[in-house]
Amino acid sequence: MFHGMMSALNLQSVAGVVLILLLCWLFSENRRRFPFLLVIGAIGLQVALVMALFGVPAIRAGLTSFGAVFDGLAKSAQAGTAFVFGFLSGAGPQPYPLTTPGALFVFGFRVLPVIMVVCTLAALLWHWKILKWITKAFGFVFSRTMGLRGPTALAAAATIFMGQVEGPIIIRAYLGRLTRSELFMLITVGMACVSGSTMVAYVTILQGVLPGAAAHILTASIITAPAGILLARILIPRDRAAEAAQDKMPPDERVYRSSMDAIMKGINDGTQIAVNVAACLIVFVALVAMVNLMFGALPPVGGAPISVERILGYVFSPVAWCLGIQNSETMQAGQLLGTKMVLTEFTAFIKLGAIPAAEMTERTRTIMTYALCGFANVASVGINLAGYSVLLPERRDEIIKMVGKAMLAGFFATCLSAALVGAIPSFITGMPS
Repeated sequence: MFHGMMSALNLQSVAGVVLILLLCWLFSENRRRFPFLLVIGAIGLQVALVMALFGVPAIRAGLTSFGAVFDGLAKSAQAGTAFVFGFLSGAGPQPYPLTTPGALFVFGFRVLPVIMVVCTLAALLWHWKILKWITKAFGFVFSRTMGLRGPTALAAAATIFMGQVEGPIIIRAYLGRLTRSELFMLITVGMACVSGSTMVAYVTILQGVLPGAAAHILTASIITAPAGILLARILIPRDRAAEAAQDKMPPDERVYRSSMDAIMKGINDGTQIAVNVAACLIVFVALVAMVNLMFGALPPVGGAPISVERILGYVFSPVAWCLGIQNSETMQAGQLLGTKMVLTEFTAFIKLGAIPAAEMTERTRTIMTYALCGFANVASVGINLAGYSVLLPERRDEIIKMVGKAMLAGFFATCLSAALVGAIPSFITGMPS
C-alpha cells in the first residue's frame, strides 16, 4: 500500500535524502558521533512543516496570504522607486510605445528597492520588539527539538529573517565564546537560509510562474534552517564539554534609540546589501560572459557551443536527479543549481522565473524553488569572511578554514529540503508525480 502511494519520483527523492546524509557523514570530522536523534528531530520537524503547508488547508491559506503581504511590500517599494526614477521603475504611463512589456521588469528598479524597504521595515519591527519575539519563538523550537543552547538557537532563528551575517549580530557579545562546532553551524545556517528582504525579492521574480510563490519561499527558508543545523552537526559534531565551559548569554547589542533611528539604520543596512547584491551580480555575470567568450573559440560539442551553463548542467544534473527531478529536466535543473552556486541564487531565480510555465513542470519548478532558496554560493564565502572578520577578528583564521565547507553544507541543506518536498506523495502536495 505504501509503495502504491509513493511514485518512482518520490522514491528518487527519498534516495536523495539518504545520499545527502551519507555524503556528509563520509566527510565528518568524527564519523563515530553520528547524531541519530538529531536526524530524527530535524527531518521530522521539516516534514511536519512541509506537510502542514501542503496538507492543512487553514495553514496553507495562512501562508498563502503572505503573498498579499509580499505583493504590498513590492508595490510600496515600487511607489518610492517611481517617485525617484519615474517611468524607469515600470510604474505609471510610459513615454514610449511598448512592444515588449516584459522589458519593464528591470532588476535594479524592481528588486533592489524591495531589499532596502524590507530591511528598513525589519529594523523597525525589531525596535518595536515584534520581530524579536518571533525570533525568540523560533529559537525556543530549535532549542527544544534540536538541542541547541539558547544563544545559538536565537542566532539561528534570527538568521532566517535577518540574513547570514546580520542574524548572529544579536548575540555579538557571545560569539567569541561559541565552540568551533557552534560557530560552524551558524555560518552554515546563514548559507542555507535567506533574509526577509530577499524573500520578497524572490517572490517578485517568481510571481506569475509559480502558484503560491510566497508560501513556498517562506516555507523554504524556515525548513532549511533545521537542515543546515543537522548537516553542520554531522560534519563537525557537537562538543558538549566545550559548551559546558561557556558562560551564560549576555544581553544582545542590537539596540535602536528610537523608531527614526531604526529607520535610518535600516536604510543604511538595506543600501549596503542592495549595493553588494548588485555588485556581485555585475561582476559574476561578467566573469561568466568572459569565460563563455573564451569557450566560443572552441569547436561545438554535441551540436551546440560550449558554455559555462552547459558545463554546470552536466556537473549538477546528478544532484538534480537526487532531488526527484524527472530525467528530461535534470539538465535544465542542474544548470540552475550550478548557477546558484557560482553566480548567486538571485541569478538562478531570475533564470527560473524566465522559464515559461509550459517548459517546466510544476513539480520541478516547486522543488527547484526550495533548492535555490539559500545564500550558499561563492560570493557568500567572501561576504561571510568580511562580516565575521569584523564580528570575530580574533577567530578569522579559524573561520577561513571552515567557511568553504560551510558553503557546501549550506548548499546540501537546501538540496535536503528540496528532496524532502519531492519525497512527499502527490496526494498530499497536489504536485504531479
